[in-house]
Amino acid sequence: MNTRSEELAPAVRSILEAASERSGGDERVSVDARSLSEAFAAAEADGRVPVIAEVKPTSPTTDGARDDDPVALAASMVEGGAAALSVLTEPEHFDGSVENLTRVREAVDVPVLRKDFIVREDQLDAAEADLVLLIARFVGDDLADLVEAARDRGFQPLVEVHTREELAAALAAGAELIGVNNRDLGRLEVDLSTFESVAPEVPDRVTVIAESGITTPADARRMREAGADGLLIGSAIMDSEGEDASGTGGDVSANTRRFTAAESEEEV
Repeated sequence: MNTRSEELAPAVRSILEAASERSGGDERVSVDARSLSEAFAAAEADGRVPVIAEVKPTSPTTDGARDDDPVALAASMVEGGAAALSVLTEPEHFDGSVENLTRVREAVDVPVLRKDFIVREDQLDAAEADLVLLIARFVGDDLADLVEAARDRGFQPLVEVHTREELAAALAAGAELIGVNNRDLGRLEVDLSTFESVAPEVPDRVTVIAESGITTPADARRMREAGADGLLIGSAIMDSEGEDASGTGGDVSANTRRFTAAESEEEV
C-alpha cells in the first residue's frame, strides 16, 4: 500500500511534499512517556469523556488563526478536563513548531501527542513527546518499521487510518493505538459515519480514537456510542469566532469542558 499523491487533495499533497523535504533530529531521542491509556482511564474514573485537545494555531481546512501562547492554551485545555494534548509541529501549513511542543510538554502533566506528518525514521528524533502520529496513508509500506522505531525510542505510536484497508495494515504493523480520521484526505470532506464503519473492526485490545469533525457534544456522544475510547478535538476547541448556543465562544477551557462533560448531567 503506497501513497499515491495524485489521489490527495492539493492542500494535503503540498503538506506531504513539504514533509518529505523536512530534516529530522541530529540525535536519536529516548523518551520516558506518560501513558495515554492511564490518562484515559483516569478521565473515565472521574466521569469525563477522554479528550485529546489539540493546540492548533491554524490549518488548511479552517479560516483564521489563533496567536495565543501555546502554553496558556494547553493549560486552559487541561483546566477544562482534557486527558491529553496534541500539539502541531508542522510549520509551513499549521504554524506549528517543535519548540511549542517542548514548552507545552514541560508545562503540563498529561500525555502530549506530537502531531506532524512523519514520513522517515529520522524525523522521529526532532522532538520528545509522549505519543507520535503516524498516518498510514502517508507512510505506506514503511508503517511497521516506523511503529517499531517509535517504540524503540519510548514513544507511543498513534496510527491514523481512514479505511478498513488502512486499519488492517495498522493492525498488521502492531498498532495498539488507532485513530480513525473522519476526514477523507483525498477530498477533505468529513463524514462521522467513517468512524462508525471502521471502528467495529478494531479489536477490543486496541485503543481507538475518533478524529476530525467532532464539533458538538452530540457529535462526541455519537462517536462514543460507536465505540470511541477517546476523541481528538481541535478546531471546535480552538475556535475563537463569536459564541455558539452554549455561550462559550473562544473560551478554550469552557470549549474543552463542553466535550469532556458531554456524557454528564452537568454538561456545559
